[in-house]
Amino acid sequence: MPQARYDQRVRALVEVYGGPDDWEEAQRRFEEHGWPVRGFSEGGEQPRGAALDPDPEARVYEIEVRLFGAVKACDRGAANRVRKAMYRARLEAYVRFAEPIRRDREMFSQWRIVDSARHRARPPHSWRRAVSRLALRCGRYDVGGVVSGQPRQALRLARTHTPQVAGAGVRPLDGRWRGTVRYWPEEETERRLFHAVSWSLLTAAALVFAAGRSGFAWWFWVTVAGLGAAGGVRAGTRLAQEGRRFGVVAVLLMTAFLAASGLGHFDGDGRGWTRRQILMAALVIGVTTGLWLLVRQWSWGEWVAWAVPLVVTLALSSFLAAGSVLHALYADGLSLSPDDIEVPTVWQVLAAAKLLSLLSPVLVVPAWWGIARHRHHFYAAPGERLNVALNACFFLLMLGVVTLQALDSARTAVNRTIEAAEHGDDPPSYFGVEPEWTCVEPAVPVARLSGEGPHLSPERPYFSFGVAGGTAVLWDRTTREPLKLRASQVRLTPAGSGTSRCAAPAVGDS
Repeated sequence: MPQARYDQRVRALVEVYGGPDDWEEAQRRFEEHGWPVRGFSEGGEQPRGAALDPDPEARVYEIEVRLFGAVKACDRGAANRVRKAMYRARLEAYVRFAEPIRRDREMFSQWRIVDSARHRARPPHSWRRAVSRLALRCGRYDVGGVVSGQPRQALRLARTHTPQVAGAGVRPLDGRWRGTVRYWPEEETERRLFHAVSWSLLTAAALVFAAGRSGFAWWFWVTVAGLGAAGGVRAGTRLAQEGRRFGVVAVLLMTAFLAASGLGHFDGDGRGWTRRQILMAALVIGVTTGLWLLVRQWSWGEWVAWAVPLVVTLALSSFLAAGSVLHALYADGLSLSPDDIEVPTVWQVLAAAKLLSLLSPVLVVPAWWGIARHRHHFYAAPGERLNVALNACFFLLMLGVVTLQALDSARTAVNRTIEAAEHGDDPPSYFGVEPEWTCVEPAVPVARLSGEGPHLSPERPYFSFGVAGGTAVLWDRTTREPLKLRASQVRLTPAGSGTSRCAAPAVGDS
């Protein structure tokens, strides 16, 4: 299906061998990809084919490749796309020439058509003249219609195409007509503003990283901040062809404001930005940008046939499997089994959401792919498989990092629980797992207790993880081992704290 949306246009000369059947197949492939055929020639003739050796088996097509991505290297990206399309069609074809089609668009000044005869009918040299000028600016004499161009061009257009208005004139809707230079397109303005803001943010972030450091680290981040400031000044000079000083001053003021905010000069506590916040913000911005660059190139057919089923499958499987992963890691850290801990479904869902948030760095892989495609790096010629290998290695690396993060989350919770047990403090909860200090009173003689683990000492409290499957799951802080007793043989009562002593058991040892 022809591609309706695109960013760049590239003119390419494609030489196709194989005779009429292959020529028709190649032309059909061009149309399927939405690449208009502007012309073709036989055996190395025109268009632009005089430099090629004549060959009766060859036909040179001039096509227009329309593609997404950046302007830079779009000609190479277009050539690689055509090469891949012909390779998949098993056609012998060569991209002989490719050049981007660039249009030097200009933003002309906008004008509103007015009735000049009515405007000039006011008596001169009186207060009515000032009122008439104000009314003109407010649209009192507008007759409908907008024209664009230089002042003289706009006036000629208004008088030529509105003959029903005697003495038609124009009034400006913007200030571009006063400029002595041409204006660049709107998207160019957005790109230059993006560069100015990016350099300012880089400078502020580098100053935050430099604060509190010394030696090589301090010099490194100060150097980065200086480079960022220099880039910001350069971006400020390019914000406008005229009034460069204003652009530079604006960028410097923005940089100073961001740096002061990052260093905490505007906060009451003076904390400012943390390095972790900066890294996470950069990760989120990079991943979001990369994913947006990736999905904007997908057609509805790709979404329905590939993306939607994959997303649904991953979401369901992740939530079904992830609900007990963190709990299992936490239980293993305390020498418990996952069956020893009963967690409500709500907390399993929250634990799954936490695990998926830890898996979010894996999105760096498709985000990186989206940025690489936007920069035309992922359309190599057939046979080049280095990118696939690099992506696989990078994915495995990120998956390993995520695994370490999940292990660190559970390990941190276990260490806090053990520390609370050693000091007799209230234990922290972990996604629905809420251990509490409990006194254990045997309902049968201690010697007849059924269970596993260290010997029970009823005079001191234990951590209780509740009752699972008819078994009271306890944890002994002295031996740091679990103690599992039959729930029907003990009575569990809350203890005030880990330092309190429990009442003497009512049942003796005999």
